[in-house]
Amino acid sequence: MTGLTTATGGADAAARGATGPAARSGPVRPLLREWSRFTPRQRLARWLVWLGVVAAVAWAVRSIDIIPEFLADAPAQMADLLVRMWPPDLGHYYPQVHTALVETLHIATLGTLLAFALAVPVALLAARNICRVAPLNWLAQLVLVASRSVNSLVWALIFVAVFGPGATAGVFAIAFRSIGFVGKLLAEALEEVAPGPVEAVRATGAGWGATMLKAVWPQVQPAFWGIALFRWDINVRESAVLGLVGAGGIGVVLNDAIDFFQWDRVATVLLAILGVVLVAEVLVNRIRARLI
Repeated sequence: MTGLTTATGGADAAARGATGPAARSGPVRPLLREWSRFTPRQRLARWLVWLGVVAAVAWAVRSIDIIPEFLADAPAQMADLLVRMWPPDLGHYYPQVHTALVETLHIATLGTLLAFALAVPVALLAARNICRVAPLNWLAQLVLVASRSVNSLVWALIFVAVFGPGATAGVFAIAFRSIGFVGKLLAEALEEVAPGPVEAVRATGAGWGATMLKAVWPQVQPAFWGIALFRWDINVRESAVLGLVGAGGIGVVLNDAIDFFQWDRVATVLLAILGVVLVAEVLVNRIRARLI
């Protein structure tokens, strides 16, 4: 150990004392290199990225036309609004809020079921190891992207124009919004299926349906139930605001209370929504822990 330390110390001394060209090209050359975290090109790229971010933020702030007087007055307005909301009008909960809340849960549940009925075939077409026809893969991916690119409120506006105001528009809005989410995650789960069990089942002469049921479904079943529970939880939240555009649910009651400046009733509706979201979160976590 002493000899090793002496040798190392001697090398360091030689590196410090060597200043000539021979030393720079000799065995101590690695000790004379300077370490740099980024190359000049990388540093320039980082500065350009930061410059682009700052320019984008400045452009966004200028384009949305922020009024400083409104920002300065916002805390006082928020405090006044909270004072108007307290205490909540709990007597308003039954039957108006309760009935609308039950309808919201029905919209979320039926919308999720319809979404899975529509998304599963699309996911099978999008999975490249299940469907090996490239045009069909691209078409399925286009459907999934189109579904995710349109917000649920926009879907609700479309279906309110088709079916009229009510829960039916909300169910279809939730379903069509969920197709992209469910289909994408389910297609990714299908593409991650191990090929061994699939080949073994096919070797027995099983058809496509038996292969999917015996070899593919057992592997994607945990992901399927996880996606279903997670999406239902999201849909409960989204269906609570669909009534703002006439698609049924508790959003209708909330919108009416806001229009008539009944802030104590608004507080009751918001507390009801919060309670349902918390209960749904706990319920989903417990069911998921048992199934997965």
